[in-house]
Amino acid sequence: MGKMAFMFPGQGAQYIGMGKDFYEQIPVSKEMFELASKASGLDVAALCFEENEQIHITEYTQIAMLAAEVAMLKAIEEKGIKPDVTAGLSLGEYGALTASGVMSAADVFKIVRKRGIYMQEAVPNGGAMVAVLGLDTAVIEKICEETPGMVTIANYNCPGQIVITGEEGAAQAAVEKLTAAGAKRCVPLKVSGPFHSPLLTGAGEKLAKELESVEIHDIQIPYIANVTADYVTDKSEVKALLEKQVSSSVRWQQTVERMIADGVDTFVEIGPGKTLSGFMRKIDKSMKVLNVEKVEDLDKL
Repeated sequence: MGKMAFMFPGQGAQYIGMGKDFYEQIPVSKEMFELASKASGLDVAALCFEENEQIHITEYTQIAMLAAEVAMLKAIEEKGIKPDVTAGLSLGEYGALTASGVMSAADVFKIVRKRGIYMQEAVPNGGAMVAVLGLDTAVIEKICEETPGMVTIANYNCPGQIVITGEEGAAQAAVEKLTAAGAKRCVPLKVSGPFHSPLLTGAGEKLAKELESVEIHDIQIPYIANVTADYVTDKSEVKALLEKQVSSSVRWQQTVERMIADGVDTFVEIGPGKTLSGFMRKIDKSMKVLNVEKVEDLDKL
């Protein structure tokens, strides 16, 4: 008998209308949007469902995405469906924390609202993120190490897709070398800063102060952290890992490979878009992948 994993996407998959059918049709999902509003001091339903520009600004994107993900998660849990393991990409790790029982939904919303603000505030002028397509990971790592200035790997997404992050000048210099080394394409990302780089260490430190007042519960469902691509076995490690996650590489490919090695053969992406499902096809296309993005997807699940 194979195992099932729940996985939660990160920033970038957001769109107006995400989670609206859950809000309108499933009471527990509506409760989650209302809880997110209460915890953040924002009208999260309006942010998610009404035309606005804020949804693409980090400090608002994060709480909006997470509210939609947790609303969908609670609808799934209400059906009695539980995973064997859970993980999320960057912001999505907070969806995984909720699924694992480590943090309450109210605390997760409170922390992610602050995380979005701190990451937005920490953005130095001239930061950049670039997706590097079709080049060996070791080559990218070497070029980043050898490029003067601050440029490092933000995301190990899947084979053939790595995201670099750092100072704009250093990122541009790295792109020239990466192109010369044979990268198929280098695509600048429309983000407001060099996320998952040491330039955001300060944001992580502020987040750590917020986390001091949050209760961490026993781990009910195993989850894998972005920073280590390994299971968190001791709840006392959670806060330090979340602080580090803001400025460290997201090891998504390694996370998925770890789950597959442990017998997971069914992956359920919960949240807007199909980003993680796309990565899965590149990591191991033999895996079964389901998406829960609309209410009708619950029946398929």
